[in-house]
Amino acid sequence: MANKRIDEPTGTEFVGHEWDGIEELDTPMPRWWLWSLYATIVWGVIYVILYPAWPLVNKATEGVLGWSSRGELAEEMSVVDQARATVREELARIPIERLPENSELFGQAVAGGRSAFQVHCSQCHGSGAAGSQTLGYPNLNDDDWLWGGDLKAIEYTLVNGIRAPGVDDTRMSVMPPFEGAFDSDQLTAVTNHVLSLSGKATSTASGAQLYQDNCSVCHGPSGEGNRELGAPRLNDAIWLYGSSPEQLRTQILNPKMGRMPHWSGRLDPVTIKMLSAYVWSLGGGEEFVEVAEDPAVEVDEEP
Repeated sequence: MANKRIDEPTGTEFVGHEWDGIEELDTPMPRWWLWSLYATIVWGVIYVILYPAWPLVNKATEGVLGWSSRGELAEEMSVVDQARATVREELARIPIERLPENSELFGQAVAGGRSAFQVHCSQCHGSGAAGSQTLGYPNLNDDDWLWGGDLKAIEYTLVNGIRAPGVDDTRMSVMPPFEGAFDSDQLTAVTNHVLSLSGKATSTASGAQLYQDNCSVCHGPSGEGNRELGAPRLNDAIWLYGSSPEQLRTQILNPKMGRMPHWSGRLDPVTIKMLSAYVWSLGGGEEFVEVAEDPAVEVDEEP
């Protein structure tokens, strides 16, 4: 105590440390800082008691409140699952042809269908549903439909597929091969006539007659197609396998006929309904004109 030295200006004791003539004072910490430190210590003790804190072998201490981040996540997921279940229940109840009448539910169906499309359909039709002319996968963004483009017809196609083996109600159409039916000049004439229906070539009388004798029964006299048979239109600018004369001759002689799997049994009915809504919403969807006027009436017309 006899060696205690006090700094006269401040009245603070020296601690005895000196650097280059500068001596250190034993200045006490501010009171507000001390009280802040004590408060954090008290809060730390309370937190350890209330919440999970100390790691153990298999888990942390649980805390008297029983809260955990995993438990909170599970509750939030449960709320989301319940909301999703409610939407699916509503979708299961509503006839698909009435779905556009409920804009909110339709939007949710489209969102769900978009996700399902990326998982189940984009491998063939592409992530943007543009299809592939090289591989014969149709573009789902346009308004050209072999069997109809309203919600009911799209759902039917998804459920039963196209030329799906073992499915009695699958979409089915067969174009016969004309290999050997035409000589070279006749093949050129009928090819030019088909191309003339969409303004891509000039027809001749012989080509028009060959078309009427061999093709019009399915594709129509003016190439308008036939949805009941799944025969495509030939008088528009949309071609599944290409529109060059060479591609068209190949299709006439040895026609390509695509196949789409049926999704009934693979996907639940609500997911198929959402997929139908998404495909319908891409831009080429058609209106369903046979909806009964009474909203309470169950509509089940054949597409």
